[in-house]
Amino acid sequence: MTVIVVGASGATGSKLVEQLLIGKHKVKVIVRSPDKLPESWKTNKNLQIITASVLDLSDTEMREIVSDCNAVASCLGHNLTWKGIYGQPRKLVTDATRRLCNAITSNNLQSPTKFVLMNTTGNRNRDLNEPISFAQKCVIGLLRLLLPPHVDNEKAADYLRTQIGQNNNAIEWIAVRPDGLINEEEVTDYEIHPSPTRSAIFNAGKVSRINVGHFMTSLITDSKLWNKWKGQMPVIYSVSH
Repeated sequence: MTVIVVGASGATGSKLVEQLLIGKHKVKVIVRSPDKLPESWKTNKNLQIITASVLDLSDTEMREIVSDCNAVASCLGHNLTWKGIYGQPRKLVTDATRRLCNAITSNNLQSPTKFVLMNTTGNRNRDLNEPISFAQKCVIGLLRLLLPPHVDNEKAADYLRTQIGQNNNAIEWIAVRPDGLINEEEVTDYEIHPSPTRSAIFNAGKVSRINVGHFMTSLITDSKLWNKWKGQMPVIYSVSH
């Protein structure tokens, strides 16, 4: 299986790449600066490093890159700096999702390509009736006004929900919603729910980045698990012992 990962140099994207490589899958990564990547990646015959900014690639280049991929995974996010939050591109995740999906569609492949988007529990799945408190609605409203990356995450998931939809011949998708991300070295027990079981704002859970990478890898490689969650926005929490 060949998987392309965007956002691979990030804290969670790198964990996803590692999990895919452990499974001996072929991986392509698009990164602006390969200098930050682990040395072991540069010598791994199953890993192809494409040095570029994902939004700077031409449509033709993007089509070529995804043409032999069974799955596309996006762990793109905004750096938590002033420039990363308020600078351009403000719609990094949404625009990359749209361009990747357009490239997949234009290749007219025989079978659907899987698209896995890393999202956030702060974003509701509007296909479901996910109740949230008035206080949380107020906070989310403020986040939309003050933090462009939050709007970007919402719009990226909405693009998959409303533009790609549930019956697309070219693309099947899942948007994974982790709660509060933490760093751990080993994969541990985690649980998956269709919707948040706690408030993302006032009672957030925790999930390790390596667990998110493991779950995204499992979705891509396990057809039974994929069919269970495709077209949905599952929430992942680490199990606390």
